[in-house]
Amino acid sequence: MATMGRGRQLFTSESVTEGHPDKVADQIVDAILDAILEKDKVARVACECLVKTGFVLVAGEISTECYVEMPLIVRETLRRIGYTRAKFGFDADTCAVLTAIEDQSPDIALGVDRSLESKLGEMPETLGAGDQGLMFGYACDETGVYMPISIHLAHRLARQLSHVRHSKILPYLRPDGKTQVTIEYHDGEPVRVHTVVVSAQHASDVPLAKIREDVIDHVVKQAIPQELLDDNTRILVNATGRFVVGGPQGDSGLSGRKIIADTYGGFARHGGGSFSGKDPTKVDRSACYAARYVAKNIVAAGLARECEVQVAYVIGVAQPVSITIDTKGTAEIPDEAILAVVKKTFDFRPAAIIERFDLQRPIYSQVSVYGHFGREDLDLPWEHLDMKDDILRLI
Repeated sequence: MATMGRGRQLFTSESVTEGHPDKVADQIVDAILDAILEKDKVARVACECLVKTGFVLVAGEISTECYVEMPLIVRETLRRIGYTRAKFGFDADTCAVLTAIEDQSPDIALGVDRSLESKLGEMPETLGAGDQGLMFGYACDETGVYMPISIHLAHRLARQLSHVRHSKILPYLRPDGKTQVTIEYHDGEPVRVHTVVVSAQHASDVPLAKIREDVIDHVVKQAIPQELLDDNTRILVNATGRFVVGGPQGDSGLSGRKIIADTYGGFARHGGGSFSGKDPTKVDRSACYAARYVAKNIVAAGLARECEVQVAYVIGVAQPVSITIDTKGTAEIPDEAILAVVKKTFDFRPAAIIERFDLQRPIYSQVSVYGHFGREDLDLPWEHLDMKDDILRLI
């Protein structure tokens, strides 16, 4: 890839399992969002979560005509993850669930319900952006799902670690876990896995040697293609030697704190906004999905080997204040020409994004862990490649 430069270079990305405390919090708020959207598709939700030993705090601003039983949703989410006993670090049935919820600010609602352009008579009634900010989308040709290979493999490791726990292949594993993959590049091309790191929470009576052997056989070798591993690949499993205390007992968890694992593993820039717990009027979420969709279709169309799209908004204004295309020097035509085509073929107004991807429905719990992009296991509308032919026709 052009961004890696010449010679030998290393790049690392990490992922976490659904039992990681930050991801516990993300899954809780997206489960709440889905439950609300199931009953009220135009609800406004901005929800955060904090988890620590023995309690869950859900806070935020929610405007809706429906009612959902938040403590029940919290407990069901924890139970699905696997936090069902105190010795695992958390118990879904006995933890305290606290809520601090208010309505969305009426000042924000003024700009979201009716955009500045609508008020000025410049366009029909349409939503304004739910906040100011800058959002990025990215795609590259390193993998078949147009994701950087380091984050793609880190997610595969984390999902496999979860699979062998849920399926009882390794019954002594506990919900918390982290993975990390370092890729070696030669002249910008990924050639091998340099280092694999897996940290897996486990029962206290299991020897470290057995954990390492099992994780290498049932997780690492199953998740990473054999051709990318060699005799010099370093595989580090539970490098501290012990990982018994985990989950919210071992570390407090907060929603919105794994934004790099949620996106591109650090390979592309990030505007700073998180996704989970936000309804699609929040461009922190919906515009990032749109930018990924555009970038992926540009790369799939063969116009560039990698593409980063930036979109920026002003609160209460529908049209973005800027759209930028950066192909990192890999494009077949000038970036300005690609941008001109993108502006003709895609509408970045929040209401148009919501309509295009049908975002006012309960689809968010499934992406609250293991990444929002490049998901081979899910049919996500922002991952479709139905725009590439339109792009090519206008070149």
